Amino acid sequence: MKKTFKPIDLSRVKTYSLSERKSRVATSDFAKTWQKGCNFKEFFNCLPDVLAGAHIKAVITSMATAYNNKKTIVLAMGAHVIKVGLNPVIIDLMERGIITAVAMNGAGIIHDLEIAMAGQTSEDVAASIGNGSFGMAHETNSFISDAIHLAGQNSAGLGESVGRNIIEKNLPFMDQSIFAAGARLGIPVTVHVAIGTDTIHIHPEFDPELTGAATYRDFRTFASVIATLEGGVYLNVGSAVILPEVFLKAVTLVRNLGNVLDNFTTVNMDFIKHYRPVTNVVNRPTARGGQGFNLTMKLCFRYWRPGL
Repeated sequence: MKKTFKPIDLSRVKTYSLSERKSRVATSDFAKTWQKGCNFKEFFNCLPDVLAGAHIKAVITSMATAYNNKKTIVLAMGAHVIKVGLNPVIIDLMERGIITAVAMNGAGIIHDLEIAMAGQTSEDVAASIGNGSFGMAHETNSFISDAIHLAGQNSAGLGESVGRNIIEKNLPFMDQSIFAAGARLGIPVTVHVAIGTDTIHIHPEFDPELTGAATYRDFRTFASVIATLEGGVYLNVGSAVILPEVFLKAVTLVRNLGNVLDNFTTVNMDFIKHYRPVTNVVNRPTARGGQGFNLTMKLCFRYWRPGL
């Protein structure tokens, strides 16, 4: 049987006063207009206290609070942080005592070393993959292979060994190296290698056994850092897979060993959202306390330029 429908009767709809409703946004949260001649701090204060505008202010507050309270601040970073030229900023934060520890994936030692050695890095993969020359720079592999063997001889971590080797060899641009800065300042810079992901793994000199042992020592050092994260801040910048997984394992390890890890801040920063960072950095570790933020940075400050 065919059904017939009439327009629904709205005469009994229940309403309430707008003044009684709790609203999530008010004019006090709105952005303020930036004025010509204002500095960056004034521009920053103009950002709206809504969503990412509020989140980035909360992250800065958390970092400032952690620093003032002498708590741990960890920077876990993918190699693209190096490739976009941020080494000087990170080294400055290390020298100021703001960053307590740095963690990288395996590509980090390649690009940081090449900066220290030659003042340049990041080859054109599309141009070199076709003829099989991608990743075949012999100086990079030879230096890192030496550092791996030294790590084995000294029972050192991979990051520490690379940093010390950069300093001992007095590489021409070592002042731009995060690993050298870590060795110089006594700040742990750990490397977390996934075998087969980095160009040095395809060279005949590469020793997987020594590398595995050195990167495992780095994981244990990293875990000891995470054991002190209560009240601190953990930043995952530009790593979509490796470091979020490493962080989650370190969190469960230190909790298993009885360390208090209930109230801390986690931050993921990248140009798109990825599953693992959001899940394993922002959400799961802070589920029983603390706070997690995901900042998707797509040149959100592009309209602000000094002199406009």
